[in-house]
Amino acid sequence: MKKIGITGQNGFVGQHLYNTLGLFFEEFVRIDFQKEYFEDETQLDAFVSKCDVIVHLAAMNRHENQGVIYETNLDLVEKLLNSLKRAKSKAHVLISSSTQEERDNLYGRSKLEGRKAIVNWANENGGKVTGLIIPNVFGAFGKPFYNSFIATFCYQLTNGGNPKIDNDAEVKLIYVQELVMKIIAEIRSAQSQEEVIVEATSTKKVSEVLALLNDFKIKYFDGGEIPVLKDQFEHNLFNTYRSYINHKERYPVKFVQHTDPRGAFVEVIRLGIGGQCSFSTTVPGITRGNHYHTRKIERFAVIKGKALIQLRKINTNEVLDFYLDGTEPAYVDMPIWYTHNIKNIGDEELYTIFWIDEPFNPEDSDTYFLEV
Repeated sequence: MKKIGITGQNGFVGQHLYNTLGLFFEEFVRIDFQKEYFEDETQLDAFVSKCDVIVHLAAMNRHENQGVIYETNLDLVEKLLNSLKRAKSKAHVLISSSTQEERDNLYGRSKLEGRKAIVNWANENGGKVTGLIIPNVFGAFGKPFYNSFIATFCYQLTNGGNPKIDNDAEVKLIYVQELVMKIIAEIRSAQSQEEVIVEATSTKKVSEVLALLNDFKIKYFDGGEIPVLKDQFEHNLFNTYRSYINHKERYPVKFVQHTDPRGAFVEVIRLGIGGQCSFSTTVPGITRGNHYHTRKIERFAVIKGKALIQLRKINTNEVLDFYLDGTEPAYVDMPIWYTHNIKNIGDEELYTIFWIDEPFNPEDSDTYFLEV
């Protein structure tokens, strides 16, 4: 099994890569990295010595002083290189660079010079290197006002803000999970390549993206409707948008009940896409679920009985508890990368309607079991 370490493990791309590698536990062993290692040669050398593969993602993307970005990024590369030399490592180093290499700015220069320095080390010391030239990356859990304009727009639209467009440019984009799978493919290939152009999977004007996000806000955030998602980009953008919702404050969302002498009528879900709708009964004391998804969109709607729905983002400790009662039917939507379950905490059978955006496929279930 390949032992893989990621500098910048807790950053935007790093956490997605770390989590995804964990799905291939028979193929990869993850060597944990902490940013403090850069300030401690002993710990950095110990980390490097354990790794067959090092993915160097640690970098500064934004700062009011461009010179600080330049110096910081080259300093991180230098510290990694010195450790590789001290450890006499022959590791395969994958370094993330940017399409901004071709631009005349200090960030782009720092990425280009850092990549070249890693290439020189590999050539002189018998190591392997893959230089990844990456377009703009978006996805769940990106840092607003830092990682991408999409992260900023999503944060603003889910927190009462009003996004503004400064420059309505065309932007080449790649979804973070698409990038992660490209990195994993390069790890598997074990080929040394000085420059690998990571192709964008979509090109959009900033205004196009904002129009879609505004539609998500109106239909989904305000109205509870799953919007039309015409292609993979829109599906990925929707899951990105959902990751910025404050789940603790939003759920459970109570349905509107229409009552008359005959009884009550409740609309459970309005869909712009297809999927699979299921119904279950759960006896008292039983828990269903304890799994997570990396792409699926899912809703749990309690229509009878008392339930506890729990969510926990993987690799974190905070558990979100939501109590639902069928006397006031309500729902909770499951965010990606959150393990979740539902338990009957009442004295009668629990009735739940489950909707998910794709039928279950045992060959590609996107379902990973993990206790909440």
